[in-house]
Amino acid sequence: MPRAKPQYPPQFKAEAVELVHSSARSISQIAKDLGVSGTSLRNSVKKAQIDQGEREDLTTEEREELRRLRRENKVLKQEKRDFLRKAGGGFFAREDGT
Repeated sequence: MPRAKPQYPPQFKAEAVELVHSSARSISQIAKDLGVSGTSLRNSVKKAQIDQGEREDLTTEEREELRRLRRENKVLKQEKRDFLRKAGGGFFAREDGT
């Protein structure tokens, strides 16, 4: 059974990233000292660089907007299907003369 990944508070992540930037120690050593995985800390550093424009990729805000738009698009497609089903049923009933 896979272990659940712990969710670290944003403030903790921000302070850990700042520690990486201000320290001469390696990310692996800082991660070990903080009790987090090296991969998790590297991801937080990468995400901070993207959000600050130091690295190319979607920012956190852009990712959130993309998720929101995808959810909205899914809902609109479903509403369209439902509408066409209802409208189509009425159209064919009138065409048959019923």
